[in-house]
Amino acid sequence: MNDDQLDHYRVEGTKVRVVRDALEQNDVVGIVVAWDDEHLLIRRPNRKVVKVKRAYEIQLASEPRQWSYE
Repeated sequence: MNDDQLDHYRVEGTKVRVVRDALEQNDVVGIVVAWDDEHLLIRRPNRKVVKVKRAYEIQLASEPRQWSYE
């Protein structure tokens, strides 16, 4: 995901889903707060901030979850 898309999600306050593995319970859902070349900061609904690798798949939370084993 490029910086322009991340900035759009941040400004609009769009909820995203970070899919880390096959288990849906391990997803991080929240709003993009900040990012650098390697990591994203996601603010979860409980107001805690989670740092995740940018290499994980990022999807809109409003869309159905998709995971592909690669």
